[in-house]
Amino acid sequence: MSIPHRRRSGTELLHTPLLNKGTAFTRDERLRHGLVGLLPPAVSTPDQQAARVLGNVRARATMLEKYVDMLSLLDRNETLFYKVVMENVTELMPVIYTPTVGQGCQLYAHLFRRARGLFISRHEKGMISDVLRNWPEPDVRVIVVTDGERILGLGDLGANGMGIPVGKLALYTACGGVPPSQTLPVTLDMGTNNAKLLDDPLYLGTRERRLEEPEFDALVAEFVAAVQKIHPKALIQFEDFANHNAFRMLQDYRGRACCFNDDIQGTAAVTLAGLYSAGRVTGRPLTEERILFHGAGEAAIGIADLVVDAMTSQGLGREEAKRRCWFVDSKGLVTAGRAGLQEHKRPYAHPHPPVTHLAEAVKTLRPTALIGVSGQARQFTREIVEEMARAHERPIVFALSNPTANSECTAEEAYGWSEGRALFASGSPFDPVTLGGRTFVSGQCNNAYIFPGVGMAVVATGARRVTDEMFSTAARALADLVSEADLAKGCLMPPLDSINDVSAHVAASVAALAHRRGLATEPEPADILADVRAKQYRPVYPDYR
Repeated sequence: MSIPHRRRSGTELLHTPLLNKGTAFTRDERLRHGLVGLLPPAVSTPDQQAARVLGNVRARATMLEKYVDMLSLLDRNETLFYKVVMENVTELMPVIYTPTVGQGCQLYAHLFRRARGLFISRHEKGMISDVLRNWPEPDVRVIVVTDGERILGLGDLGANGMGIPVGKLALYTACGGVPPSQTLPVTLDMGTNNAKLLDDPLYLGTRERRLEEPEFDALVAEFVAAVQKIHPKALIQFEDFANHNAFRMLQDYRGRACCFNDDIQGTAAVTLAGLYSAGRVTGRPLTEERILFHGAGEAAIGIADLVVDAMTSQGLGREEAKRRCWFVDSKGLVTAGRAGLQEHKRPYAHPHPPVTHLAEAVKTLRPTALIGVSGQARQFTREIVEEMARAHERPIVFALSNPTANSECTAEEAYGWSEGRALFASGSPFDPVTLGGRTFVSGQCNNAYIFPGVGMAVVATGARRVTDEMFSTAARALADLVSEADLAKGCLMPPLDSINDVSAHVAASVAALAHRRGLATEPEPADILADVRAKQYRPVYPDYR
């Protein structure tokens, strides 16, 4: 048989991650598409390819090396990447996202191999629509955008923050089933105030200090308008913007764009789900919780706002619900008498004598739930956890700060210091803990249980807006999926290896709400869950004819 001349399309197949099958191209496909000689002669099955990938990843000595391996695979063969991740999600989520993504962002410029996503700086002002047109996929439905100013608990990483949108969108697909061709990572390079980055000769971002208002606002406004023009069906997820911009941006755009802030709303929903699950163990309704937050940034305020909404929906007065939420920030307990409070803290500034330290606040307020969202490590000391356990038979202790190095305490500490009575959840994963002959498997209070399902609901329904009610609905749907067996071993979340199915149920609940509230632009199907599942991406190679 004669071998066709190599065609341009053949090389493009090998270098287009969405289309490439690598060694899985059949002999006939290689002949038809000019691939003969460009690949080793043996044809691999997808399972063989996956085994090869896993063997290589597992052989790496460090999590960062595993992260680089997986990103390289994503750059070569997206179908294989998602097959491997979706079949090994418990093992690989910590590799491709938290906690490893934090280190990946810190070293982004030094690890750089191939660009993913779009970078937009002030130099593109006036031409952002043209930049969006440079993206090769025409039907974008989910955009994750960051300016890199508050990456996890690591601070200002500038353009290095692109690792976060890339990682988040990988989870939209692997967990939620949003087709990867419909996702777009974006970094708004506003500059950086990180002197170390500005002095780094390998730094790839704009080498200037951060834009401030009104230049910052103008660039964001042009970006949002350009998205609405070029990708009118797209959901915009604002990610890892600093507090002083995050609240304002969400308030400015939530009523006129299909958008949300995962740090504020996604974190809130997964935490509310954790509180619902904990309530099944304590027998205490949400309206009777007294919650103390360590940290008063966007995550903490977002959680409190959603908790207040949930409490009021259960009959508690709004002001009383707010009084059940207390905050400790860098200056101590947030109280009504303190001068110079930021606007977002004022609704939760209650009358109380000054309290300087978290330990004192725990003793004074006797909270039923202690939630850490400050990004500061080791803040939940033995003294604090033991005080929580003295005050309550089953204290709720959520150490949510990421990455793992920033966690307020470990699972082993929370269980050990509370004699196994703490209801513990964390932002990053911890290994099971054996104590007194019992093994505790703590839940990861990870936004990945929420945002992929919400995003899939928007894609499935064509929703015009994203509302707080959607996140309340997602929280309840998630909590309802926690089994008694999960609770018995200390886990307040469903098993991570079921997250694709979990996301389908979350998406179906949110989609049903979108239809009820008149936000959907697609017709309502007879079976919403079946419709969501039918639209979820599956990592199966196309048959090239």
